[in-house]
Amino acid sequence: MSTWLGRRARTAARQTIRRFGVRLERFKLMSRQVIREQLLHDPAVTLALEQHCRAERLPTLEGRVRVEQYLDEIVPFFNVLSYYRVGYNAARTLLRLLYRVSSEYQDREALNAVPRNDVVVYLMNHRSNADYVVVAFVLARAVSISYAVGEWARVWPLEYVFKSFGAYFVRRRYREPLYHTVLERYVQLITRNGVTQGIFLEGGLSRDGALRPPKLGLLDYICGTLLDPTFDRDIWLVPVALNYDRVLEDRSLIRELLEAGARPPRWRQLVGVTRYLGLNLARLLTGHLRRYGRAAVNFGTPLSVKAWVATQPGVLRLPRAERLARLDALAREVMTRIESIMPVTPVPLVAAALLSFGKDLVRMDELLERLDAYRDHLMTANAKLVHAERGVVAILERARKTLDLRRLVVPDGESWVILPGQRPLLEFYANSIQHLLPARAVSGGHPALEEDTTLPSLRRR
Repeated sequence: MSTWLGRRARTAARQTIRRFGVRLERFKLMSRQVIREQLLHDPAVTLALEQHCRAERLPTLEGRVRVEQYLDEIVPFFNVLSYYRVGYNAARTLLRLLYRVSSEYQDREALNAVPRNDVVVYLMNHRSNADYVVVAFVLARAVSISYAVGEWARVWPLEYVFKSFGAYFVRRRYREPLYHTVLERYVQLITRNGVTQGIFLEGGLSRDGALRPPKLGLLDYICGTLLDPTFDRDIWLVPVALNYDRVLEDRSLIRELLEAGARPPRWRQLVGVTRYLGLNLARLLTGHLRRYGRAAVNFGTPLSVKAWVATQPGVLRLPRAERLARLDALAREVMTRIESIMPVTPVPLVAAALLSFGKDLVRMDELLERLDAYRDHLMTANAKLVHAERGVVAILERARKTLDLRRLVVPDGESWVILPGQRPLLEFYANSIQHLLPARAVSGGHPALEEDTTLPSLRRR
């Protein structure tokens, strides 16, 4: 019986791969036990284990048990049917219910020029936990992505689901050298074997909506693969920019920023997510579910790690502190490319226009004039404005639906009133594209033209 089920599963997997036309790395289908054994006998892991046992005065057997625990935590078990039959269909259904998903910009010429045998790593900004779903869904017919996932997802059943999708877990702010050696060697093992990875370069979700400084740990591990004399391929870093008209976790994120210690424990976060899904399921069943606007993702010009290393002779052999200082320039170059292709969706654009007046009441004619100026500036700067061919009236109307749904503004005749308690949320969205907009002019002159600095703010500049 089990043999028959196994044959059926393999046949279904082959049919799925042909249907999607996806390029699937053979290494992803390797037995999890084989990968564990490779890492257990890796010379770097063995040396780190010996040093750890000496430093902690532990018997070797106890240290080995700890290494095996780390491997159980990190190493996934990719399943084709789970990724494409379950994950893809669930993602398609969920995203179509919540968003209009678009990918209007890709540097196709540069992306198509990447040699087929080279390794591709997608480096993304992190706006929402929906990022995992959006990028995997958009790329599903090209590649399957192995994500680096934070500890937030290490709860049942999310842990099982993510591992079956090929994701590996990363402990944040965990400094033990033995753990980091195991993680580094795993990342380098899958990189050597051509596994396509997805990494959030900021290391975590943005709390204020703006891009955060890059984290260098995983990037350092990936670049270190080039030190292996048997590795003869290049590694390409593809910048990926995501933006939304509504981030599912927005209020929780800004609460963490405004209130010290406001981050709830993991179990409470799971309860919140379950409650949220339940409410939306009820809205769906009663016909009251409204989509949240646009979810947009853009893919920029890839950057060759080999070419960058060639301009920095010996950089990968430097001591860690010096090496990371040099790698920071590489990471910031990727972040600059992400900034330049950030999708400008209606809600962030209208939020930035509303806040630009520094008042709690904005006249509609003035708002349209400001939006028109912003749109012209973005078009001139070659920014990635979603549905750029549409005028500011259409942009405002699309944003208004979401703003009404969130009760962020209240119409008052020919004006909009920004509710004071909602200003930080508007700022959260405006911050995602503020770097693309012209600097606010200093009004000067009459006091009525001055910005009201007493209004609530997410981040006072």
